[in-house]
Amino acid sequence: MNETPLLAFIVATLAVAAVARRKGWPVPLVIVAVGLAVSFIPGVPHFEVEPELLLGVALPPLLYSASTSSSYQDLRSSLHSITRLGVGLVLVSAFAVAGAVVLFFPDIPFAAALVLGAVVAPPDAVSAAAVGKRLGLPRRVMTVLTGESLINDATSLTLYKVALAGVAGGAWTLSAGLKVFAVAVIVGVGVGLVIGFVAHRVRLALADPPIATLLGLVVPFASYWLAEELSGSGVLAVVAAGLYLGHHSIEAGYATRLEEEPLWGTIDLALETLTFALIGVQLKWLIGDVLESDQGLAHALLVSAAVFAVVVLIRPVYVFATSWMDRIRLPGSPRPENDTLTGSEATVVSWAGMRGVVTLAAAAAIPKVLGGESFPEHASIQLAAYAVAIGTLLVQGTTLPWLIRRLRVGGEEDLRVDSAQEMRVRMLMAKAQADVVTNAVDQWSRTIGEDKAKSIAAGLKDRIMSTGAAAAQVFREDESLRELVPPTPTAEVILGGQGRPGLPGGTLGVPVRGGAAITKDAKKARARMVTQVRRDLINAQREVLTTERDAGHLNEDVTRRLLREIDLAEESLATSWMVRTSS
Repeated sequence: MNETPLLAFIVATLAVAAVARRKGWPVPLVIVAVGLAVSFIPGVPHFEVEPELLLGVALPPLLYSASTSSSYQDLRSSLHSITRLGVGLVLVSAFAVAGAVVLFFPDIPFAAALVLGAVVAPPDAVSAAAVGKRLGLPRRVMTVLTGESLINDATSLTLYKVALAGVAGGAWTLSAGLKVFAVAVIVGVGVGLVIGFVAHRVRLALADPPIATLLGLVVPFASYWLAEELSGSGVLAVVAAGLYLGHHSIEAGYATRLEEEPLWGTIDLALETLTFALIGVQLKWLIGDVLESDQGLAHALLVSAAVFAVVVLIRPVYVFATSWMDRIRLPGSPRPENDTLTGSEATVVSWAGMRGVVTLAAAAAIPKVLGGESFPEHASIQLAAYAVAIGTLLVQGTTLPWLIRRLRVGGEEDLRVDSAQEMRVRMLMAKAQADVVTNAVDQWSRTIGEDKAKSIAAGLKDRIMSTGAAAAQVFREDESLRELVPPTPTAEVILGGQGRPGLPGGTLGVPVRGGAAITKDAKKARARMVTQVRRDLINAQREVLTTERDAGHLNEDVTRRLLREIDLAEESLATSWMVRTSS
């Protein structure tokens, strides 16, 4: 392919994405619509991309980024709903599509129809998550949608392989399909966890942010390719590795986290925009393939319409028909109370079924010749898959925001819980930092004298605990917030007094001008003292944050928001003049 049209395609796609983001429009939908229009402009070249490039290159980093930014605790607590949709709904959708195709178009073999069903079964949560985040969907709804998208690709692609084998062999057996699925799950998850564990240990041992960031770029591809080579699910391998590294990222260096966040945001934007642009510009050429075949455009459009109808209708039917499963609670389950979706939330979930990257890639990968025979109705099946992807993006994607607003599904309670958790952990951090200052007084006394050490300690405590006192004041004025988080001795101590109770008075001690001259060595010693206490204060905050997160008292959103504050404070310390002075 000539590089100039490709470059023009990339630049135009990014330009459309920039305009859509600036206007607040849903980027995937706008890009698909523009791609559809552009594909029919005379002279526009055919941008043909190898399907292996999409599945093996574009999909792994998108899945990895989504999994590292997901909450392991939230996914674990909502695993019942995620599995019900990510596995059960995919299988039901695939077989429903296959059954409908065989019923209305008997000339299409069941195995070939099942290939089509597997291709169109998995929704892509990119669009739904973007809309939900912008409109403030409740966290449990976002968790279900995100978690579903992390595992439904594995279910559909495994079923896709089984169905292709059925087309090649002329038969499809349930036992063979279950065996392939079991191997894919076990090998995929195992490979992902091993790679995630090794990558995490290497990153901790190296303590080199650029290398750690590069290693993070390698992990999704290594996980996907190795798992696929071992007959496992590359998707599950990437998800397992991403969840492991995301959960343990708090143990990594601050510089690595600060470097990775904007990098993965940029990669996600580039891959998503280019992939959705490819979806849009393919339609003209798919129609051309159908016209060149012996199937006829009318027949292909009828197949597309039937499949689209089944895909759109089966999701709400399944979501509401199986909602009773969420009310089943097994002994020892980590699920919180009242975590089942409300009727309005279930309605939103049932309509968030837009298709995307996996449907496009898997449809493009359907071979024209398989087992020495032509794939049955290849052109019609491919057109139907692309029609479902484009149709769901344009129909469900454009109406989902209206539905959310109409049903008034919002995450106001999540914001209240987040505020309560954040105030509580800030009080705990303040207490931990005050303890650090208290324990450091003896060491300071040997450097600057006991009186000055105590004066500085009192001033530091006063400043540190002001944050805790401010949070306590909010708690004092809003009793309902105190009911949202578990009580702590620290919170009760702060709440029990007035102002900043029980804290030594005084102001922050600073060197007084005049008096005896301070030697260069003394200046360095004092600079080292200040640097060390700042580092100890930061470590105390991070330790509290980790403990509260692991104990289940802090959700992932609040954890990452506070962790970023701590990381920025550590970066400020590392680049401050005080560190240079003490060296």
